[in-house]
Amino acid sequence: QVHVVESGGGLVQPGRSLSLSCAASGSIGSINGMGWYRQAPGKQRELVALINSGGWADYADSVKGRFTASRDNAKNTVYLQMNSLKPEDTAVYYCKVDGTSAWGTAFGVWGQGTQVTVSS
Repeated sequence: QVHVVESGGGLVQPGRSLSLSCAASGSIGSINGMGWYRQAPGKQRELVALINSGGWADYADSVKGRFTASRDNAKNTVYLQMNSLKPEDTAVYYCKVDGTSAWGTAFGVWGQGTQVTVSS
């Protein structure tokens, strides 16, 4: 079984920065994509950033130039550095990890989410 846990959310003023982290653990054989998603009240969940095993990341247009995703493959951990935060970035942020288990089966596991609130 694979577990995914996010951390680092909180309340921050507009223009400030916040960093999230997401760690995967359990019976992991290999990890492919690691992604950050967010869901604001009344809206659908949307992709924020997706980073592959080689460290190449793609971003939603709304966060390009402000957010940076990175990963530590040795720790099965992905990070999201969020700069110049705006009130519209307020949402629950989720991490999703896709990979192959130690037994060779594919998995895609979501974390429980962490709240990010941008407000003065």
